[in-house]
Amino acid sequence: LYIGTMKIQEDKLENIAENNKNIVENYLAQQKGEKKINDIQTHELTQKDADQFFYYIEDSEKNLIIADEVNIQLRPQILQLLQKWNPKKVDTHQEKLNINYSELKTNRDRDNITLSKSQKSREVRLMIAGHPIFYQKQYIGMLYIGKDISFAYQLFHWLLVVLIILVVLFFGITLFISHLMSKRSMIPITNSFEKQRQFVADASHELRTPLSVMLSSLDAIEMTVDTEKNNFTQKLLYNMRNEVKRMTKLVSDLLTLARSDSDNLEKTFKTFDFRPLVEQVIDSTRILAKEKNVHIHLNAADPIIVQGDPEKLTQLLYILLDNGIKYNLPGGDIYLNVMIDLYQQRPTLFIKVRDTGIGIKQADHHLIFNRFYRLDKSRSRQTGGHGLGLAIAKLIVEAHHGTIEVLSGVKQGSTFIIKIPLSRKA
Repeated sequence: LYIGTMKIQEDKLENIAENNKNIVENYLAQQKGEKKINDIQTHELTQKDADQFFYYIEDSEKNLIIADEVNIQLRPQILQLLQKWNPKKVDTHQEKLNINYSELKTNRDRDNITLSKSQKSREVRLMIAGHPIFYQKQYIGMLYIGKDISFAYQLFHWLLVVLIILVVLFFGITLFISHLMSKRSMIPITNSFEKQRQFVADASHELRTPLSVMLSSLDAIEMTVDTEKNNFTQKLLYNMRNEVKRMTKLVSDLLTLARSDSDNLEKTFKTFDFRPLVEQVIDSTRILAKEKNVHIHLNAADPIIVQGDPEKLTQLLYILLDNGIKYNLPGGDIYLNVMIDLYQQRPTLFIKVRDTGIGIKQADHHLIFNRFYRLDKSRSRQTGGHGLGLAIAKLIVEAHHGTIEVLSGVKQGSTFIIKIPLSRKA
């Protein structure tokens, strides 16, 4: 639109300059050289058109022969603009002219300048056409015509503003409609997810009872059957017990995740001494650690008074120590540090679990807290993992408004660092 409009204005102005040049040349031809270009200023056909800002004719020595502008006080500025330009043929170009109304004396009945009481100055956009004048193939002067095209720039300015407003408006409408449509499209997905979550929660809850019965039945069978005389029976009961325990843990983990998805994760926050629970967890895991020849080292203050859910924090330690044992090497070590210190001017519980195991490559650090993610699926099957432990650990830490991070490298062991603020009210 801009290019087209400017092209129309240029063509129109060049046609006017061409016509006026022809008028001057025809006038000189009619006079047969009896009158020079200096004598044509009284010719009625050289009068300025209504939409022109100025109309100048110069002789070959650049002396101003004919001059007509909207205000004679603007002549020095206009001539200064023309000095920079010397067209060899009909041509147009644009210039800027700054009009200071406080210094300009205007006659509104005579001068063609649009003023407003609030205006002190205005920048005028001029399109100037220049056309050389020849008589008998001899250059005798230059014709200049200037036109005010400020209206076009104002039009484009407001058009741009309108387009920007329309873009913002339609973008907002698009976002609003997209939001509504996405919400409507998400309804069946949300319903499906809710039903699936509810099914997992209900199934996990219902499976706990038969699994407990199965475990009790196995205990009763061991009490009534002499397994020492029958190695096959002893091995069979041992495998059944391990599988039931593994299934019970999996069901418990699934139930925990299902409750966290529905924001119904049971939390009983209170103030308690965490040190006895830490020792209890270590005693419980020493049997598994001893089977793999892994040594657990504890460094903890006494007492460790914290605010939180004792059951969930105990489960957090079980998960981290269990992970450290499973992915450790025979003869390896696990170092557990539990302390309270200031972090960001706030009392904070620090739990640091470092092992000397196989480690985790850098690319997997952000994946290990995902559900059912396992670094080595074959190894996880051997060790009985399901890829839920660290996901639950992260949920427990976040439920206590804390953070968990891992520092690890391949064959360099892993270090899990947990920070839980203690000044938060239960």
